[in-house]
Amino acid sequence: MAEKVTVKDVERVAELAHLELAPEEIEPMLRDLNAILDYVAELSQIDTTGVEPLAQVSELESEAIAETRADRQETSLARSTVMQQAPETDGAFFKVPKVIER
Repeated sequence: MAEKVTVKDVERVAELAHLELAPEEIEPMLRDLNAILDYVAELSQIDTTGVEPLAQVSELESEAIAETRADRQETSLARSTVMQQAPETDGAFFKVPKVIER
């Protein structure tokens, strides 16, 4: 692989993903991303001539793929039962901390 991910690239991706990376996290992330790209480059060298592309894994014609189960309607848990086990609720919905700051 000719082009490698740079520290600047890692910082930009972290910014786009709204991640705050500690300085000691940048180098391992840099190493991991470059390893992923190297592996993708290695995979792209594999000769796939004659291999039929798939849109869905279920298109595979193999006995290894088990028969899919039939869809059926089942009773779900009662809301009151679930809400009793929630750490925080308003009685109808789970309350969770805000994670997106905009």
